[in-house]
Amino acid sequence: MRLDGRTALITGAASGIGRQAAELFAAEGARVVVADVSEEAGRATVAAIEGAGGGASFAATDVTRSESVAAAVAHAEERYGALHVVFNNAGIFPGDDTDPVETPEDVWDRVVAVNLKGVFLGCKHGIPALLRAGGGAIVNTASFVAVMGAATPQIAYTASKGGVLALTREVAVSYARRGIRANALCPGPVNTPLLEELLADPAARARRLVHVPMGRLAEAHEVARAALFLASDDAAYVNGTTFLVDGGISGAYVTPE
Repeated sequence: MRLDGRTALITGAASGIGRQAAELFAAEGARVVVADVSEEAGRATVAAIEGAGGGASFAATDVTRSESVAAAVAHAEERYGALHVVFNNAGIFPGDDTDPVETPEDVWDRVVAVNLKGVFLGCKHGIPALLRAGGGAIVNTASFVAVMGAATPQIAYTASKGGVLALTREVAVSYARRGIRANALCPGPVNTPLLEELLADPAARARRLVHVPMGRLAEAHEVARAALFLASDDAAYVNGTTFLVDGGISGAYVTPE
């Protein structure tokens, strides 16, 4: 098992990619700290892991608050003795995040606080724990829109994910010789409840899918497997990468119908 004997903290693990990653990491031997602001859904993730024979615990975590993230890291060390993997995955994508003119300032602030500051805080409090464990892996969820323009305007989300990309490179360079790898996971559109809601209009869905060479959204478990690779020793020499899992979107100029 690729994460046998290791402890992984995953933010946003109550649903979507985070939940799929939590269940997969546990199946691969990790003891998983499910860190999420949603207690009911977070505990459901823990129950699913335990029901499958894995080990997990829940830590109520607001990634925008330093003390909350610090407490989640402390929970991991106190419960399992060490922390080896930090998957900073929590993120939001509100429907009123559009272009720079129309996006309300409070929406900008909230998206940046969760998507970018949350990753910063995960690194701020997670890195000392990884160093205490002798090294480890950080996986930060960015997005394909961090490397190219989005088909529909989403200025705060795009800017926040671009920041995650830059932050990840900086961490990767700074800590590589101290045994820590950091990589940015950049999914394309993923079939999660959040995106399903945003693409409920068939016309909006069609506009999005025309840009995807594979003609479909990614499934959360497919992205989770990429996160597992980056977290494991399979990626022992992978550091500071922009790891695209986008079905070919970023490589396409014209997509055939």
